[in-house]
Amino acid sequence: MDFRHEWKHAITRSDLPALRSRLGAVMQRDAYAVNGRYTIRSLYFDNLTDKALRKKTDGVDRREKFRLRCYNGDRSLILLEKKSKVHNLCSKAQTALSLQEVQALLRGDFAGAAERDDPLLQELRYKMCTQGLRPKTIVDYTREPFVFAPGHVRVTLDYDIRTGLNGTDFLNPGCITVPAGCAPVILEVKWDAFLPSVIRDIVQTPGTHTGSFSKYAACRLYG
Repeated sequence: MDFRHEWKHAITRSDLPALRSRLGAVMQRDAYAVNGRYTIRSLYFDNLTDKALRKKTDGVDRREKFRLRCYNGDRSLILLEKKSKVHNLCSKAQTALSLQEVQALLRGDFAGAAERDDPLLQELRYKMCTQGLRPKTIVDYTREPFVFAPGHVRVTLDYDIRTGLNGTDFLNPGCITVPAGCAPVILEVKWDAFLPSVIRDIVQTPGTHTGSFSKYAACRLYG
């Protein structure tokens, strides 16, 4: 997996219009966005002792988490993702799953999730068996993505973060989610070897600083 740099800033709703304007003047909208945005649903996995959550809240430098993800409510493309973080670098491995594979994972059917020889799917299955990973909570939010070719830069604005509490009915579009408290707007900046100065300048927002906000951790406060 290739590791990338990542910044996260918690900003306010009032920061959005000016920041959106600056980003749009320099960067391109992501080709997959509809009217500049899309919705994301993720289902995170953790074990009985909340290993992934505790590593995050304890600030452990090396950590990982698994999640299922779909966009705009489209169940025809569901991704299994593994997000890894080492110090200030992050990486993501992903693979597309069939509906049958997703259903097998949701009901804890290890055999049904293991029929295809996919390394990432096999790793999750192994850790479900040996570490007790299970679906933990749903996280919904809206994302506005921007891209910039030099440096392979991606900037996203994430807001309207909602939690499924203890709900894990990932495939049910009617699954009830509620606002995750007073969760802020999250500005994320990712890049490869270098961050162009023009991007560094336009993402600056007075009164903010780089942090490590986790949507999963924010949503786990409620279940």
